[in-house]
Amino acid sequence: MSYENYKADDYQEEIKDLSMQLADMLSAALYFAGVKKAKLEEAIDAYLDDMDETLGNDENAPMGFDEIVKVIKHLKNSRADLFV
Repeated sequence: MSYENYKADDYQEEIKDLSMQLADMLSAALYFAGVKKAKLEEAIDAYLDDMDETLGNDENAPMGFDEIVKVIKHLKNSRADLFV
């Protein structure tokens, strides 16, 4: 399907799919950072909470590689119980 034939529902489905892929990628990043597999869901919640504490509440702030690493490092210090 080409994008010019997309309808609003198609875009919503695409956004949903991409959101799920991003959640999976965050899980993988946390896992390889040392989060116990059984604690991944809790770690994702903690990661999202730590984002504001670590990076501030600026919704327009960049969220690239360096910022993700910074949040994960902060999470390792603040929630060592999640890690192996």
